[in-house]
Amino acid sequence: MKLYEALEKQLKKEINFVSDNGELKKWVVINKAQNYDVDLIAILLEDKELKEKFFLDIKGTLVFNQNLFVQFLEQKNYLNDSYTQYKNKVGLTIDGKYLKQRNEVALVWPFKDCILEGGQSREEDKREEIFFNETLAQDEITQLLEPKVLTNAKTYDKDGEHEFKGFTRDAELNKKRGLTEDTITDNLIIKGNNLLALHSLKKEFAGKVKLIYIDPPYNTGGDSFGYNDKFNHSSWLTFMKNRLIIARELLSDEGVIFVSLDDNEAHYCKILMDEIFKRENFIADICHKSRGSISNDKIISPNHNHILLFAKNERKVFAKKSLFGIKKNLDGFDKTDKNGDYKLVPVDGPGGASKGNPFYEFEGIEGYWRFSKERMQRMFNEGLVVKTATGLQQKYYKEKAAKSRQTVTTWWEEKFLTSSATTKLKKLMGADVFKNPKNTDLLKRIVELWATDNDIILDYHAGSGTTAHAVLELNKEDGLNRKFIMIEQMDYIESVTNQRVQKVIEQNKQGSFTYIELKKHNQTFIDQIEEAKNSKTLLDIWEQMKAKSFLDYNVDIQKQDEHIADFKKLELAQQKKHLIELLDKNQLYVNLSSINDKDFDCSKAEKKVTEDFYQLKKD
Repeated sequence: MKLYEALEKQLKKEINFVSDNGELKKWVVINKAQNYDVDLIAILLEDKELKEKFFLDIKGTLVFNQNLFVQFLEQKNYLNDSYTQYKNKVGLTIDGKYLKQRNEVALVWPFKDCILEGGQSREEDKREEIFFNETLAQDEITQLLEPKVLTNAKTYDKDGEHEFKGFTRDAELNKKRGLTEDTITDNLIIKGNNLLALHSLKKEFAGKVKLIYIDPPYNTGGDSFGYNDKFNHSSWLTFMKNRLIIARELLSDEGVIFVSLDDNEAHYCKILMDEIFKRENFIADICHKSRGSISNDKIISPNHNHILLFAKNERKVFAKKSLFGIKKNLDGFDKTDKNGDYKLVPVDGPGGASKGNPFYEFEGIEGYWRFSKERMQRMFNEGLVVKTATGLQQKYYKEKAAKSRQTVTTWWEEKFLTSSATTKLKKLMGADVFKNPKNTDLLKRIVELWATDNDIILDYHAGSGTTAHAVLELNKEDGLNRKFIMIEQMDYIESVTNQRVQKVIEQNKQGSFTYIELKKHNQTFIDQIEEAKNSKTLLDIWEQMKAKSFLDYNVDIQKQDEHIADFKKLELAQQKKHLIELLDKNQLYVNLSSINDKDFDCSKAEKKVTEDFYQLKKD
């Protein structure tokens, strides 16, 4: 133990060997040792005791005893919070090694205590999901979930894409949120694995998100769903569990989460959420009509979906239950006339054909009119609709807003159909770009139930961007300033999600968002492997992997090359699986703690956006 303490003290002199919480990143050190890293060897040679232990003196030349060093690190310092703690205590070993080191494990359900990356993919991509069930030790999981370096930042507003200038931290807005710290107040769209992105949000947004809505893979086994939902049941539970745990940390004390599912997994998810959020924080299982057609191949035709609603703290939500269902916010009524306090709200909605709009000629309304022509004329004559510098606006009275609370039940009669959502999205985008998007009106109802002015709404299964679309439309309608954070891994985030949200902003003539990506490293090679069409391409990727990737420290490159003929005999799917297994899964994306590590080649622009996001002091 004394030797290990000396080693740990010496290694912690190198910042790239230390995690944010001050723990030694053993997997990084082992990887460096496997590659006879010059800097690592130099650090070890500085300490007399370590030099005597891990170096051999052969005729006056010191030779690094790599095997002894790696074995020493693997055998020492078992972490108390590893789920294999009990097995370690009872001494359950195979060939002298604890299960934590060998990766064998027995679980309550398969993969329950592991981390599942589960990259989202369109069904037609047929991507096999990647299970990191070899990531068993808590120190390894900690490294996997470290905050990541950010890259490719851009900003979008009604005029299109712009160069990223920095994140906004509106002090007045944060004050309204009851926050003293300078939290980011931009709308955000983030590209990257959603589990790792959620953990990257933790430092900035933990305890600050008012509402989370997710529409995760339904695990139907069908071909029509937009995500790759070919998870088997046990791994689907793991996929959900990993993400719900960190999602709960991001919620504020008054925050709620809505999870949209169908009968395939809704009831299992309810039990899982009872465990994570605690059963007493369950609010409701809301059902709504999701299909317009009747299925004749069922005994009873299903035509509804479930929305599980949990609070982080049900008692705090209950204390404000009178606000649950208020459609309009009661702030901002800064004008008064004989009828009472009021504020001005737009009477034209986004989009619509100006030339076919009778009120366009009357007062220049560019979108569709919210009321009939006759009612609009009457309201204008009565002074309830007035002309302003920004066009016609309606006087909306505080007394009416206070009475507009909905009676919220667990059955939503409205037809929130996927078919109508698909038609609306196709009209907006000018093409059929996404299969089975969620209904915007459904999301608008969910958002207006509990999110009000300046609140943050998070959707980490962003898909085509319906949640952001709903937030922007609601903000336009009621004059509020809700903010959204969207996370999506797939490449269509740029061609569909970004473009959809930007088109809504164009129509509304208001709003903006910042787009950022998690900086890839080994994930780049996984993407290339998945896209490869033949063995020759995979062999080229293997050559790149040897030169630039981080391989699992157990990989023997020489033996891999010696048996390349056997590799070529494998089927393409097996070749892909094998190459992916060789990669170190802790290095999929670049960890924040490695931002200055020359091996990851982070650019000045990447350092700038990352330092700004995490509010780091520059070197």
